Amino acid sequence: MRRSEFADYIHHRVRTTLRPLIRVTAAAAAVVVLGGIPLASMAPIAAAQTLAETPDRDEILWAYQNAFRNAVHRALPVVVKIDVVEVVRQSVQPPPNPFSFLFGRTPAAEPVEREFRRPGLGSGFIVRRNGQMVYVLTNAHVVGDASEITVSLHDGRRFDASLLGRDDRRDLALLVFQTSEEVEIAVLGDSDRVQVGDWAFAVGNPLGFESTVTAGIISAVGRRPAAGSTISQLTDYIQTDAAVNRGNSGGPLVNLAGEVVGINTWIASQTGGSIGLGFAIPINNAKQAIDEFISFGAVEDGWLGIRSGSALSSDVVASLGLPDDRGVLIAGTFAGSPAATSGILPGDVIRAVNGAAVRDFSDLLRVISNLQAGRVVPIRLYRGGQELVRRVEIAPRVEERVAQLVPWPGLTVIPLSDDIRNGLGLRNESGSIVVSSVDASSAAALAGVRRGDIVRRVNDTDVATLSAFYRVLNEQVDRELVLRVYRQGRGELSIGLVR
Repeated sequence: MRRSEFADYIHHRVRTTLRPLIRVTAAAAAVVVLGGIPLASMAPIAAAQTLAETPDRDEILWAYQNAFRNAVHRALPVVVKIDVVEVVRQSVQPPPNPFSFLFGRTPAAEPVEREFRRPGLGSGFIVRRNGQMVYVLTNAHVVGDASEITVSLHDGRRFDASLLGRDDRRDLALLVFQTSEEVEIAVLGDSDRVQVGDWAFAVGNPLGFESTVTAGIISAVGRRPAAGSTISQLTDYIQTDAAVNRGNSGGPLVNLAGEVVGINTWIASQTGGSIGLGFAIPINNAKQAIDEFISFGAVEDGWLGIRSGSALSSDVVASLGLPDDRGVLIAGTFAGSPAATSGILPGDVIRAVNGAAVRDFSDLLRVISNLQAGRVVPIRLYRGGQELVRRVEIAPRVEERVAQLVPWPGLTVIPLSDDIRNGLGLRNESGSIVVSSVDASSAAALAGVRRGDIVRRVNDTDVATLSAFYRVLNEQVDRELVLRVYRQGRGELSIGLVR
């Protein structure tokens, strides 16, 4: 059945079976059904007769069942089981010689390196074909560092596969195998149209049980992992109560039309098994990655070149004079980066990128990373009580280069709250802002700035707020920056920062 025929069928079933039920008289609306049995004693006889004249309610159930069947029949042939073997090398101590006592004391044998084969399994689905090359999308954590990969199709066919590309930052990987035989290709849906309450099916190989289908609904959209979690921050997640277990990773989350709307990736559980909290990467967040894997063998991240500052707490919002706590505070920029060359400065608060609102650093990281290098986008920011727009050309993120860069000025400052002041045993006159972190090898670190230093003045200008600190900092472009700080146990010090 084609998609259009499937949609017409559902529309027909709803029109012919549900509309008559809507026309039930007001008296019939008093009938309560428990387990499909009408409680006629609680309603007038006339109401019960009216209900009896409507089409058999089993037709509604069959309409649902046929819709489910069609969705599953579309999904199952595109799902594969992925078996991997990772070769692990470890040093082990050989067992002692049982006859060593005959020869007196002998030196212990040297450790030897041995190979161990570590098997694993997961799921994936076929997303594209180019001639005899067939491409399978899955999670990066399913593949790991496997040296052997086998994919098994729903009909029992097995193929040796290889890793075409992997992106650990997004937890995505693309496998490829060759065949001249016919294979089904998944229809990728539009995950932006997914809504809470939609039917959803998780298809995969939980615990090795091949071609398993579980049903549920979309419980939430736009979920994000906790800050500091090992789960990828470069995507949001679709939450579902369809059962997802070990082995489901990499398999599709499917809608009622049999289209893939997500990649099942992780669960929240205290037992290790499903408790109805499964999370899938929206398929729209993976479409560009599929293209880049096939074209380049890797996903190219966009790069802005900023060092984020502290979270926008109420103290920080007040000290910067912000209207609310939405956005990302820039503590520093990298020399030659897109941010620096476009005029973004330390102390700026980024509020939106290319029209997409930025609530926090996770939002900013996700939006920037998914922009293509070379693209020029508007960035809306807040500086000194005004909203500004800077047009920025996004650069490619090159890990080796980024790892060697240090931001200017290389320190993060926050308001000196009463809790911090009391914890350090400071007097009220000690200052208003304190250094919360210093970047290694930065100008601040080389000059001797330390975490806990209280900044009183910058170039002889009093700085009682973050707004004042960053204003003076950004005015001194071509001269040495002199910080007058109070350090507990040392008193007041002058520290010079050179770009």
